[in-house]
Amino acid sequence: MRENIAPTKANLIAAAAALEFSRKGYELLDKKRNVLIREMMGLMNRAAELQDKVRKIFSEAYEALQMANITLGISQVYEVARSIPETAEFTVLTRSVMGVEIPIVRYEKKDLEKSYSFYHTNAALDVARQKFYEVKYLFFELAEVEDSVFKLAIEIKKTQKRANALKNIQIPKFETIVKMISEMLEEKEREDFFRLKTLKKKLSAPVQ
Repeated sequence: MRENIAPTKANLIAAAAALEFSRKGYELLDKKRNVLIREMMGLMNRAAELQDKVRKIFSEAYEALQMANITLGISQVYEVARSIPETAEFTVLTRSVMGVEIPIVRYEKKDLEKSYSFYHTNAALDVARQKFYEVKYLFFELAEVEDSVFKLAIEIKKTQKRANALKNIQIPKFETIVKMISEMLEEKEREDFFRLKTLKKKLSAPVQ
């Protein structure tokens, strides 16, 4: 399909500039996509490690909790659980990766403090609470990593879409325009040269 653009040198210069801009834009998007992919793959490996740790400690925690329920009774365990304060010891900051704001969960890891008396409790309950306490900090890190992966994946998809639009639509479009205008200008120059040559012949011919 021929573009409805006048074959002028000004339009050729504009189309060539747009083509160069599109090519540089594609290169930048391609580099951005590769950086984001590398960052995301590293985080995905970290997420897999954390998930394995969480599964292992959760399994140990629930095993100890089951033993505490059996030995102490569910009601007693429930009362102890109610005495444990809710967690509010973290803040969420952000860092930028190629313009993508991903979270940083800041927290101070503290030793576990007993919030209940040892009366009417046992070792199984202590083990369960210790394991759940360990999982809490793993969840902080896992939440940071998984949310980062999610945001990076969305940005990678957007970047890929923009890069594909440049590569498959914009760049071929401007290449066609540049080629078309160049060919038409060359043809015009040949025609002008031929007319000028013919005119010179006529002017130099002897008058009869």
